[in-house]
Amino acid sequence: MALAERYRWVRWATRWGLSLLSLLSGIATLVIFRRGTEHFPWILGNLLLLWVGGVVFAQLRQALKARNRPIMRVAVDFTLQSLHHELLLFLLPIYYASTTLSSRNLWFFALHLTATLFTGIDPWYRAMVLRQSPWVGHLLFGFGLFASLNVGLPLIRVRSGWALLLSAILSVLAVIPAFRRGFHLSWRNAILVATLLGFLAATIIWSVRSWIPPAPLYLSGATFARSVEGLQPVEPVHMVSVAGLQAWGGLACFTAISAPAGLREQIYHVWWKDGTPVTRIALSPIRGGRPGGYRTFSKRSDLGADLAGRWRVDVLTAEGQLIGRVRLAVTP
Repeated sequence: MALAERYRWVRWATRWGLSLLSLLSGIATLVIFRRGTEHFPWILGNLLLLWVGGVVFAQLRQALKARNRPIMRVAVDFTLQSLHHELLLFLLPIYYASTTLSSRNLWFFALHLTATLFTGIDPWYRAMVLRQSPWVGHLLFGFGLFASLNVGLPLIRVRSGWALLLSAILSVLAVIPAFRRGFHLSWRNAILVATLLGFLAATIIWSVRSWIPPAPLYLSGATFARSVEGLQPVEPVHMVSVAGLQAWGGLACFTAISAPAGLREQIYHVWWKDGTPVTRIALSPIRGGRPGGYRTFSKRSDLGADLAGRWRVDVLTAEGQLIGRVRLAVTP
């Protein structure tokens, strides 16, 4: 405090230094680990570190507070905050790739971005988590676990639907020590409460699954075309005239979907015209690990008499999560 009163830079470092260090640490994590989803051991290792750190540091912080060790408590708080920030920042580009910006799953990405900024700006984090309510920190902890498990489980060949449910349950079970400490429960009662809340969370998540991007699945390529030959689009277009479409005698939608190696996932192409669903076509299950993504397509020759309008194809998982969207304008 004496140094802060004498030197302005000390006051600035006290207020913003931890935020800057946390941001730099998160960027370093992003640069090192963002080489593709094949580096899943690093993801799961960072996730395990976050969980162990969250449980151990929360207990340690209470002990340090009781012993009046403020400097050590600040160090523990910064370490836990950095773990949160690094994990959320690492997952941010993965969820961005899986998010369709013109759909409702944009809201989950916006929530993820908000949590990332919140954990990276130290005055906000300190004011809300450390001074006001520790449950805000527990919510951030649970959200980070859910977001990371939702990415990590498909990397070990768990289908996206099961990954959603397991991520919701496990992210609640991981904060059992917080329930025990916050509500002064026995371990048995804390486990019972967390289990019930975990299944409630899974039910809620399942009901809003269309709002959550199907990370780590994403479209690596997509277009409408006259046809597809050798799993390559022929005459790809984003706009075509009615006369040109009639001359083709049909229309194909080509998509390439990136997925982790070993993952098999059922997908669908849902065709729309002017906001009205036209047909739903089941495709062969994608197989992950293909360079450039798993290439597949659907084709329709019965487009109807009124061809002009705005066409689109939604690429969905079997559970209804939107992987991506392809658009086509048909002019008169």
